[in-house]
Amino acid sequence: MMFAGRGRGKIRPPRRNILDSGEVDFEKDWKSLSSSLREIHTKNASTLSFEQLYRNAYKLVLKKKGEPLYNKVKEFEQDWLTHEVRTRILDELPSSLLAAHNGAQLSANERRDAGEKLLRSLKLAWEDHNLCMNMTTDVLMYMDRVYCSDNRKPSIFTASMGQFRDFVLRTPIPDREPLTIATLLYQVILDQIQMDREGDIINTALLRSCAYMLEGLYETEDEQEQFKLYITSFEPEFIAASEEYYRSEGESLVAKGDASNFCKHARQAAINEEDRCRSTLSTLTAPKIKQVVENELVKRNLPEMIALESTGVRYMLDNDRLSDLEMIYELSSWVDPKKEELKKAVQKRIVGQGNEINSTAKEASDTPVGKPATKVDGEKGDEAGKPVPEKPVNQQTAAAIKWVDDVLQLKDKYDQILEKAFQADQGLQTGFTRSFSDFINGFERSSEYLSLFFDENMKKGIKGKTETEVDSLLDKGITLLRYISDKDMFERYYKKHLSRRLLMKRSVSMDAERQMISKMKMEVGNTFTQRIESMFRDMSVSADLTAAYKKHVRNLGDADSQRAELDVNVLTATMWPLDAMGPSHRDDRGKATCIFPAEIDRIKQSFEKFYLDKHSGRQLTWQGNMGTADLRAYFAEMKGSKKARELNVSTYSMVILLLFNDLPSGNFLSYEEIKARTNIPANELMRNLQSLAVAPKTRILTKEPKSKDVKKDDKFYFNENFTSQFQRIKVGVVASGNKVEDRDERQETEKRVDLERGQTIEAAIVRTMKQRKELKHQQLITEVIQQLTARFSPDVNLLKKKIESLIEREYLERVGSIDKPAYRYMA
Repeated sequence: MMFAGRGRGKIRPPRRNILDSGEVDFEKDWKSLSSSLREIHTKNASTLSFEQLYRNAYKLVLKKKGEPLYNKVKEFEQDWLTHEVRTRILDELPSSLLAAHNGAQLSANERRDAGEKLLRSLKLAWEDHNLCMNMTTDVLMYMDRVYCSDNRKPSIFTASMGQFRDFVLRTPIPDREPLTIATLLYQVILDQIQMDREGDIINTALLRSCAYMLEGLYETEDEQEQFKLYITSFEPEFIAASEEYYRSEGESLVAKGDASNFCKHARQAAINEEDRCRSTLSTLTAPKIKQVVENELVKRNLPEMIALESTGVRYMLDNDRLSDLEMIYELSSWVDPKKEELKKAVQKRIVGQGNEINSTAKEASDTPVGKPATKVDGEKGDEAGKPVPEKPVNQQTAAAIKWVDDVLQLKDKYDQILEKAFQADQGLQTGFTRSFSDFINGFERSSEYLSLFFDENMKKGIKGKTETEVDSLLDKGITLLRYISDKDMFERYYKKHLSRRLLMKRSVSMDAERQMISKMKMEVGNTFTQRIESMFRDMSVSADLTAAYKKHVRNLGDADSQRAELDVNVLTATMWPLDAMGPSHRDDRGKATCIFPAEIDRIKQSFEKFYLDKHSGRQLTWQGNMGTADLRAYFAEMKGSKKARELNVSTYSMVILLLFNDLPSGNFLSYEEIKARTNIPANELMRNLQSLAVAPKTRILTKEPKSKDVKKDDKFYFNENFTSQFQRIKVGVVASGNKVEDRDERQETEKRVDLERGQTIEAAIVRTMKQRKELKHQQLITEVIQQLTARFSPDVNLLKKKIESLIEREYLERVGSIDKPAYRYMA
């Protein structure tokens, strides 16, 4: 009878009358038992009675013959392994293997065939030894259970496995000392693995069987996991050979200079090694060989691959190679959890592309403005049908909008890369944010350009868009606002542009305006939007005030049917950017210098009285440069029965046109006369006269001599021959300069912002000291910077100056030593 596995046989215990017999003849019993063991090893066990063999071994152990029996079995197995198994393996050992070990060159087929012969020979020997020892163990089960256990001896199966290790694998080959079969085995396995890596076909099942053999053998008799022969002897050689292989492979791939190919090869190598461990070697090696691939192939060479100009990360980013970027991200995550090299490369490219956008915009903003063009809103060409060249104001404003669009496109591009290639990695996202912030804040006009972007879209960009599209557009703008560090500068520009939209009624949607304010409040806080919200409240209060004034006029019963109607916006001076909106044109005594026609002046005084009766102690200053007027004009030569047209003009244009009411037909007014009678500032006067007398489609006046420029010696006539197919005509005012600030305006804006920052810093210092009472110098600096960072990046030197100023004004006093300065709040 034969047993399929170790320790699975069930043999009835011997009958007691057999066990009660006298002394045993050990030599006789061992001779019988050894003969049976030989039959087992020679595959002739079918005639044996395993029950009788078990009883004989049982009786010997019971009669205290366990030790000699144990030793005899070990001697038998040693002799069998040495003279039968090892001799057979050596006889079958291909001579070419020994020659190859000595340096002989063999072809791949010769190496494969010779290696497979050794592997097959060892596989058969190992499987046969396992089978025979399983059967032997069943016979000697009682010896294992009693003698081996009581005397702390390894089981006969364990001892025989150690003998296979020592007398088959590790005994030197005759005449080849110290070369052993184990050494040849390891070399064959490594050679076969090398061939597999190079694409040759190998017998993976045969390799797996030999690897399984090495896993079943141990260095010690207690068979601890870490002392498997596979781990202690073969695996270190495999790891060392793999390190050398992948080091050389990496150098070869680097020499080719193809980052994409490198990534594909490295990722495939990791997959192949994992598959090889699972199907050919042992899963125990999988994490170690993966580390070899990571260290020798990836970590050693990845920085150089990332930095390649022609195929590296820059090339991948510029050409949207998302699959390659995904691979390089994966490789980076293997060797560096923070992906520092990848992050640096992407950040460098973001800043580089951002600086290119900045340079393009700067070149456009530095383009000389030249003389103001005469094209106005709605005009497409001159009278001869030739297109009027685009004004510098439009060119530079377009450059500002393009800057924002380009930055948003760049942001969208890297958002896609982050999501699709970099798995929304938080560390990389932080790096992206820092890079965008760096180049955006490195461009001095970023705040102004972003505000212009909102301005253009609020005036016409959102027209026809759905609510979802508007919301998306605003969100994109808010995204850029998030990057801007000097939010106080942005606030100044936004208020300036918003004021013009509100007062000139150019906003497409007030709902969108309020939605924008709400988004800004969520992003940068309530303090940022307080003044902007006050501007909207002023507009709402002004609408109610205008209605109340009109009701007041009706109640007075004014019989003048020609009386002009007044729509007024009363602005809180501290909430509106009046200095940025334009000059107020007041003299030293605070009175407006523009001379309004008598009928308009009467209405002004009427409203002032009405308003000041309700709000005593307040002062009204009229901003003529920010208003508009609707006039009805009669043109005798107008075609058709209707000779009158409605003109929508600026307040200053209204003042100019009303001068011609009392002027006899054919008479003129000179530039100097108009200036003297209206007292309109020269710059504003020139702009409005250009709109009225030069623009082809709104030429309400004519001038001599005819030219596209207004000069001080020009004469102006009412154009009685003016014609237009439209009943209502809008006369746009020619822009006096670029909507993008010039250098002087920019310096003035920065000066005002610096002044406001100084006041804000002082307020923050006083607020902090009032709360803390006493603080060390560095603590005060740190806390004030933390408070102000949301609005702007405070300059430390300015902070120190403001502290000194507050000490001089006795808000603070110094305490502590010179080395460790501190301050105390003085109530």
